[in-house]
Amino acid sequence: MSILVDTGFVYALFQPADPHHERATAFSEVNSEPMLLPAVILPELGFLFRRDHGYAGVIQWLEQFRYTQARIAPMMQEDLSRIYEIAQQYADSRFDVVDCCIMAMAERLQIAKSATFDKRDFRIVRPGHTDYFEILP
Repeated sequence: MSILVDTGFVYALFQPADPHHERATAFSEVNSEPMLLPAVILPELGFLFRRDHGYAGVIQWLEQFRYTQARIAPMMQEDLSRIYEIAQQYADSRFDVVDCCIMAMAERLQIAKSATFDKRDFRIVRPGHTDYFEILP
């Protein structure tokens, strides 16, 4: 089984100043399941590194990230309808679009585990393929 990772987890992994860095690193060191990185989080990561560290921070992150062992998963056309449904169904929760994309991808790929520090969003959603998302670490 794979683990789908979100933006906050990857950011914490590559950002030593992040409050979740130690937990993300420790989890990555002991985890034996394949980590699947949704391609849709890459622009969001670029934005965060540029916001927090300027363009030099983006370059530094890309330097390290290019050696990652995580598989990168594309979003598919078929995910769009489910992204809309999740956003509409949970409109009061105001999920960001990237989280809706990750949730829709998880359903399509039949993945029930998510590495995230955004526990609120992933605990609220009732996915179509399982009773709940298992949130790691």
